[in-house]
Amino acid sequence: MTDAALADATSPPAAQAGETGQPARASQPAPAQVDLAALYRDSGIGDVLDELERDLVGLAPVKTRIREVAAHLLVERARASLGLAGGAPTLHMCFSGNPGTGKTTVALRMAEVLHRLGYIRRNHLVSVTRDDLVGQYIGHTAPKTRDVLKRAMGGVLFIDEAYYLYRPENERDYGQEAIEILLQTMENQRSDLVVILAGYASRMEVFFESNPGFRSRIAHHITFPDYAETELLDIAERMLGTLHYRFDAASRRAFADYLARRIRQPNFANARSVRNALDRARLRQANRLFASALQGGAPIDAAALTLIDAADVRASRVFDEPPPAQAVAAPPG
Repeated sequence: MTDAALADATSPPAAQAGETGQPARASQPAPAQVDLAALYRDSGIGDVLDELERDLVGLAPVKTRIREVAAHLLVERARASLGLAGGAPTLHMCFSGNPGTGKTTVALRMAEVLHRLGYIRRNHLVSVTRDDLVGQYIGHTAPKTRDVLKRAMGGVLFIDEAYYLYRPENERDYGQEAIEILLQTMENQRSDLVVILAGYASRMEVFFESNPGFRSRIAHHITFPDYAETELLDIAERMLGTLHYRFDAASRRAFADYLARRIRQPNFANARSVRNALDRARLRQANRLFASALQGGAPIDAAALTLIDAADVRASRVFDEPPPAQAVAAPPG
C-alpha cells in the first residue's frame, strides 16, 4: 500500500491529504441511528405476519410469539447496522402441541421471515421424521442424516415428532447417532441452518430431559393450543371454500354437532381431523348425487354440486355414539 493510500485509509472523515495536495477520500462513518419502521417495511416481513394473521384461525398466543421473535430479529439487524451486534442470535426452535394445530404451516411462515431478514440464505423448509434420519442397520444412519442436513442447509429443517429419535428402551436403536450429528451441526452451522423440533408438549419435555444438548441449543419454545369448536367450524368452512364447496344452515349445524362429539373422542387431531371429516362428507355427497342421477334424477346445477348436505355430515359413524354429556347445574343451597 502506498503512503498516500495508507493516509487515505486512516484519515478521519473530514481530513484532507497532506503532502499530495489532493483532497482525501471521505470514509463512510457508521450511521448514528436506524429507522426501524423503514427496516420493517423494506424487509417485507409485515406481509408474512399479516398473511399469518389472516390465513390461520385462532392461535393467538402463537401469532404473538412469532411477532415477538420477528421483532427481536429485526432489532438485531438494526443493532448490527450500528456496529452493536453481539454475535449471531440462536434461532433453533421447538413447536409443542397436539396434531393439526398448524405447526408445519407456522414453520413455513417462520422460514420466510428468517429469509426476508437475511438470517437464512434460502426460503426453504425441509420437513422430516425419524424415518428420514435414522437407518435400520450399522452405518446407515450417518449418511441418511447428513443427506437431510445437506438438503436443508441454508434454510430450515423441521423435525416432526422429534422425540421418536430417542428410544432408550431399545439398546440397538441408532437414533442416538442421528442426535449426535444433529447437535454438532446445530452448533457448528447455526449461521446457515435453523432447526425446528416439533411434537406433543409432554413428550418433547421428556425428550429434552433425556437430551439436554438439545434444550441448550433451543432459543424459542412456542406452544400451540388446541382449537376451540367454533374455530374448528371456521376452519372447516375455509377448507370447503378453497375446494368450492359450502355448507348451508342445516349442514353447518350438523357439522357443529359433529365437532361437539368428535372432539371428545380418542385420536382427535384438530384441523387434520376436520379435513378428514370433510373428505368423507364429500364422498357421501358424490355418492348421493350419483345415486340420484341413476334413479332418473334431473340434471344438477352448480348449487347442488357445491353443497354439502346435512345428511352427508350426519351419516358419519360419530353420530352412532351417544351425544356428549351436558353439564348439569348444581342444586341450589
